[in-house]
Amino acid sequence: MKSYEFGLYVFMLAAFLGFELIRRVSPLLHTPLMSLTNAISAISVVGAILITGEKDATVLTRTLGFIAVLAATINVVSGYLITDRMLKMFKKRDPKTGDAGRK
Repeated sequence: MKSYEFGLYVFMLAAFLGFELIRRVSPLLHTPLMSLTNAISAISVVGAILITGEKDATVLTRTLGFIAVLAATINVVSGYLITDRMLKMFKKRDPKTGDAGRK
């Protein structure tokens, strides 16, 4: 079996397994799960940067690496913004100002 075939097989298996695991998560655990996936995406950013910056990387590798860095970075930033917004929902509001107590 060639290397790219094995990588494609592992990717498909991981995608299916990840979808099934996340689909069965209780809504109460979505915020901690999102924090965990942000950490995994951050690792993906580092890996994509390393692959993209290799000395002997082909144009295809650099292009796909750039797309991977861009997609994982967007995922991390939006995940943190959504998590922050969800956590703000649990803060007590100041009755005078209506503010959620953000300093």
